[in-house]
Amino acid sequence: MGNGWHEWPLMIFTVLGQCVVGGLLVVALVLLSGRLDGPQTRRLQRAMFFLWLLMGLGFIASVMHLGSPLRAINALNRLGDSALSNEIAAGSLFFMLGGLYWLLAVLNRLPAAPGKVLLIATMLTGMLFIYTMCRVYAINTVPTWDNGYTAWHFVLTLLAGGPVLGTLLLRIAGVEIDRDLRGLALVSVLALLISMVVSLMQASGLAAIAGPLQPASALVPYYGGWQAARLLLLALGLGCWICPLLLRKTPAVGALALATSLVLGGELIGRALFYGLHMTVGMAIAG
Repeated sequence: MGNGWHEWPLMIFTVLGQCVVGGLLVVALVLLSGRLDGPQTRRLQRAMFFLWLLMGLGFIASVMHLGSPLRAINALNRLGDSALSNEIAAGSLFFMLGGLYWLLAVLNRLPAAPGKVLLIATMLTGMLFIYTMCRVYAINTVPTWDNGYTAWHFVLTLLAGGPVLGTLLLRIAGVEIDRDLRGLALVSVLALLISMVVSLMQASGLAAIAGPLQPASALVPYYGGWQAARLLLLALGLGCWICPLLLRKTPAVGALALATSLVLGGELIGRALFYGLHMTVGMAIAG
């Protein structure tokens, strides 16, 4: 499948980062709603460990992308001027604030009011992280990335993977999935439907983008087949979550873990396609 798979460190970093931000938004909104009692709150705060585990794995993968991991700090040298530096800074701040919230909560050293402020700051920083991630790929000489489809795909990954990951953490914490929380499944289903439309629109426009040697549509062999596999995995994953809801049952932790894994797998395929579409051209774009 083209050359997209060789960018596996960035695939893991971006997909996990987007899903973690989405999962954090779900968990944070539940915590801020005041609907949980004390024991449920503490269990959910402890379950947030898995968010920061995934985020840590994403950062480890991103370091593997560098020529020398020991020089990772140099990625911050042009903070404010470089989209990459801004992304790393925003992601690191998100990781730091979220990890600090989790640690203080686990140690029972987090007063209610400061805890809410810290949690809201983490949410805002997470959304900033997604924005800076989109800006990294706004490159004039890469027309297959420098378009609205990049932001659509990144945000849709958050909306598809975040709710299922957040619901998994809620179930790990023993939180009952009531009518309000079942609405999270609708968010992911809508994200899947929109993703299908966006993928079709992007595929139809690839032939109109041409580099010096070939059109963009020739960059990734079997593009349609891989997109179909991606959407199938997403549908199967969401099905593991939604089927129990349709039967008026609470999804089991195992079913939600499988659902999360399938959705992540589908989004990783989509991200491989994204990196496989890399095309550098000159100042002019044929089409």
